[in-house]
Formats: sequence, structure tokens, C-alpha cells
Amino acid sequence: MAANSKATLIPCLRYRNAPAAIEWLCNTFGFDKQMVVPGENNTILHAQLAFGNGMLMLGSADRKDSEFDKLMKQPDDIGGAQTQTTYLVVPDADAVYERVRRAEADIVIDIKDEDYGGRGFTCRDLEGHVWSVGNYDPFA
Repeated sequence: MAANSKATLIPCLRYRNAPAAIEWLCNTFGFDKQMVVPGENNTILHAQLAFGNGMLMLGSADRKDSEFDKLMKQPDDIGGAQTQTTYLVVPDADAVYERVRRAEADIVIDIKDEDYGGRGFTCRDLEGHVWSVGNYDPFA
């Protein structure tokens, strides 16, 4: 994929404390705030966080007015289970691993070299969403 290509697949997540999640994702993984639309009572109606040519969209969970949110459950609602996860391609998996450790995230699969190439690890963010992070790039 060319460096100036736009992402055509964008994960969308919900967080109970979306403002804190945005700060955590930016400080820990290196996302950049592209757009943040605040709502009432410290909620986020919509946020777009950029990472390279990819993006993550997120908002506050438990919004009773949102048809989309009625379709979703948070990890703590379902015993920490996941129905999908996100893979974040980074240039230096070890550097991100150290930031994740300093943020005291739950590392569920320790950093290792993968048989298929690349190096990576898997962790839970501050609200239990599972992220795999590594330098394996299937487009390279």
C-alpha cells in the first residue's frame, strides 16, 4: 500500500471513559487526534484517531440514543471476551511494548518473534479491548 493511500477498513470501538481512552491510545500506542467531537457529561460523540495511513474511530459507550451502540457490548459486560481484535503495525514493536508496560496494561501474550515474520505482542487496553501490536506488515 502506498504511503499516501487512505485506509479502506477502519475499526470502531466504544469506551466507557472515551476521553481517558483517547489520551491512553495517543500516549501509549502513538495515535494522533484527527477529530474529537465532545458530548455532554464528559462523553465523546465521535473521535477519529490517525496512525500512519490507518485510523480508529471511537466514541463513548452506553449512549442510549445511539442505534449503533445498542448493537455492542463492552468487554467487561461479557467476561472480557472479544469478538474481534485490532492489529497495529508499528516500526519498533519493542519500543511500543515498553510504553505499554509503563502504562501498566495487561500483556496477555508476551513479545516474541513470530514464525511467519515480525515481532509482536498482545495486550488489553485500559478498558479490556484486545490489541495485537507488531512490526509484521503484510503489505511490505
